[in-house]
Amino acid sequence: MVRVVIDKALEGDMTAAGLVLSRLMPPVKAQSEPVQFNLDPELPIGKQIEAVLGAVAAGEVPPDVGQQIIAMIGTLSNVRKNEELEQRIIQLEAKEIT
Repeated sequence: MVRVVIDKALEGDMTAAGLVLSRLMPPVKAQSEPVQFNLDPELPIGKQIEAVLGAVAAGEVPPDVGQQIIAMIGTLSNVRKNEELEQRIIQLEAKEIT
């Protein structure tokens, strides 16, 4: 079956050629250009998001990239909250033991 498709592609069948190429080369994913702007990771989460929004408003960062950065900041915020809760639980459990 595979050989038949390859032969058809070699004979000029564009549908077969497309099928062969789709298996040999993964589709190209769109990627944004890297952006650089000042973002202090030590700032509170709200201030970081304000900085991203400011960079978007100033044209330093495209809106779609700004949205992705804000989503990443939100994810980091959730991770930090979970780590903080974990530490609190550890401390409370340690107090119960002593």
